[in-house]
Amino acid sequence: MKTPQKKTDEIRQFILENVEDHPTNITSFVSDKFAISRQASHRHIQKLVKDGLLFAEGATRDRKYEAKPLVDFSIKLPLRELEEDKVWREYIRPRLESLSANVLQICQYGFTEIVNNAIDHSEGTELVILLKRTYKKIEINLIDNGVGIFAKIQKELNLDDQLHAILELSKGKLTTDPAHHTGEGIFFTSRMFDKFSIMSGKLFFSHFEPDNDWLLENTNEIQKGTAVQMIISGQSNRTTKQVFDRFTTPGDYGFSKTQVPVFLARYGDENLVSRSQAKRLLTRFERFKEILLDFNDVDSIGQAFADEIFRVFASQNPNIHLYYTNASKQVEGMILRAKNQN
Repeated sequence: MKTPQKKTDEIRQFILENVEDHPTNITSFVSDKFAISRQASHRHIQKLVKDGLLFAEGATRDRKYEAKPLVDFSIKLPLRELEEDKVWREYIRPRLESLSANVLQICQYGFTEIVNNAIDHSEGTELVILLKRTYKKIEINLIDNGVGIFAKIQKELNLDDQLHAILELSKGKLTTDPAHHTGEGIFFTSRMFDKFSIMSGKLFFSHFEPDNDWLLENTNEIQKGTAVQMIISGQSNRTTKQVFDRFTTPGDYGFSKTQVPVFLARYGDENLVSRSQAKRLLTRFERFKEILLDFNDVDSIGQAFADEIFRVFASQNPNIHLYYTNASKQVEGMILRAKNQN
């Protein structure tokens, strides 16, 4: 049986871990969870406010609560002669004590990969590092003042535009310096964290685990350089090995599988109907053995688009296995029609 003090500690720890998701209704949320009165719940919250562990904002009826960050660190460093492993050891690792080994390893992998990209590719002069740790999550922001990742990819690979650059980036194995980089870092980092976002120029691209992608275009604000945000729950059970294994075919230790959000082949509200759109999507598919095409947010496709992918490309590349997911009835009908033409 729990002592009164242990019960109190449990309730207050629960408040700190859940207030981020329930800033306006934390009182009732705690009351329901522990079967206590709202008045008792409120007393626990007020004690945390008094102790400086919670912040309160707004009038009584519309009051919002926020947990004091465990870590709120920022620094600006020159990129010249910067070494990502030293930055990790000196500034970040000491501020992530008591994290589970798997979450710490993910943070190290993502941080060092993105910092290395800024050093080698951004053409910038400085890097801003922001680290915030709360009771619920770890958030890492890295902002350089370089040319911008999407603009860099577009220029170096002679792509149509920056939207095309995001499509290629989402596939993985993309690098503008193949002699020194494999192009795997950003892809795997995006799958390790709960949320991974890149903002550069007018474009904002986010990947949420599991397998949810968003692309927004901001015409009112331009992000100079590249801003990367990585967020992961402190209680995550995900491991780097699980992520690597997910994109490896049995018996093959390489990066041989990928998952591609098909909607990135679309411009604006246009429909995916043409062979040229399909060919843009298919670029560099020959580097993989298995490809999962995610049709989330794609309501329909045209016959030529489906035929180019699921008949023409498939017949020309019999050793590459194409799969699909999140297909609407119309999309699946077009896919099956193309496959049955063989």
